[in-house]
Amino acid sequence: MTFSQWFKTLFNPRLRSVLLLGFASGLPLALSGSTLQAWYAISNVDIATIGFLSLVGQPYVFKFLWAPLLDRYSPPLIKNRRKSWIVLSQLALVLVILAMSFQSPEKTPVLLGFLALLLAFSSASQDIAIDAFRTDVLKPSERGLGAALSVGGYRIAMLVSGGIALVFADVIGWQLTLILMAALMAVNIVFVNFYPEPIYQKTPPLTLTLAVIEPFKEFLTRKSLSTTMYFNHSFGVKALWILAFIVIYKLGDAFAGTLTTAFLIRGAHFTLTEIGIAVKTIGLIATLGGVFLGGLILFRKGLYYSLMFFGLFQAFTNLGFVILSSTEKSYFLMSTVIGLENLAGGMGTAAFVAFLMGLCNHKYSATQFALFSALAAVARVYVGPMAGYGVQWLDWTWFFLVTFFMALPGLFLLKYLKNDILEMK
Repeated sequence: MTFSQWFKTLFNPRLRSVLLLGFASGLPLALSGSTLQAWYAISNVDIATIGFLSLVGQPYVFKFLWAPLLDRYSPPLIKNRRKSWIVLSQLALVLVILAMSFQSPEKTPVLLGFLALLLAFSSASQDIAIDAFRTDVLKPSERGLGAALSVGGYRIAMLVSGGIALVFADVIGWQLTLILMAALMAVNIVFVNFYPEPIYQKTPPLTLTLAVIEPFKEFLTRKSLSTTMYFNHSFGVKALWILAFIVIYKLGDAFAGTLTTAFLIRGAHFTLTEIGIAVKTIGLIATLGGVFLGGLILFRKGLYYSLMFFGLFQAFTNLGFVILSSTEKSYFLMSTVIGLENLAGGMGTAAFVAFLMGLCNHKYSATQFALFSALAAVARVYVGPMAGYGVQWLDWTWFFLVTFFMALPGLFLLKYLKNDILEMK
């Protein structure tokens, strides 16, 4: 595949659909994460409680428990079962976001937290269907660029529901902002029926029992993790290392990201508008640049070297927050740090998603990708309480320095898995 052929794939329907679905996937995440965190932060909720807000993201960790339902059954909405589940989950997201718009951290903190949990559940269900659709619709040669475009759409959506939403909330209030987010989510439903049919359309499992058992059995008993990946050692042992790598690869990034918004508000003393504009402009440019640069590097250098380089880049961007926390308030410095964080995050996630797609059997792509991505979400969800107390025990500077060192174990494990990952296409 030449560079010109790689460039032309940008315009095929499969990759266009992946880009739009990436946007749909990313939109609700910030609303139950950083945007919700900002809403509670300006409402004078204590930092430890804000740290516990990350627990509303638990559906992203446990989504593999109901993923077999999406492999086995198909709602009678659209002929393709992947598309049907996408539409159903998006309808649920619209309703939950509208319900959240009538609540507030001051008056109904518990109810708002519960609705955020429902939002995360609906979003995780959408992710199961989208991840399966993306895995089934892309050719192997398109996975790298497909992952990059998916992450690009995902990150742009997070900027919309994160940075832009913060600016809107500062100007028109939280209720109207959330109503606008619900309307934007509703627009995504219109496009689903026009997406191409998946290339790989395996027969669904005949029973729910098979849908639950077979994906795990197939993964643990196959001779390779993909059609081209063969182990040099015992599969059982290496499989555990692969699963461990999935959990810890983005650990440092997740630990730092849990309280980034709270830090910018309380630690660095920036306003919602200042944060929102930085994320909207510098963050958007950096994300788009990172997506396409990451896709090109992934295409040129391969999966292993991309994972290693992007992982190192992610670790060093955490040191930018160390500098930001130990110097005088500087909007230029804050914008630079945010830009580098978005650039590294987009590149690292693109390579990581391509890696996860390569591990899936198409017959069980919903369940297996849900399992892998759920393991990847463990760090993002459960470091929240630790991060909140960590800031109280240490301070912002030492906290972000620790996150740099937390990124290193994943890179050492990646080095150990080098020969196996080099076998993956």
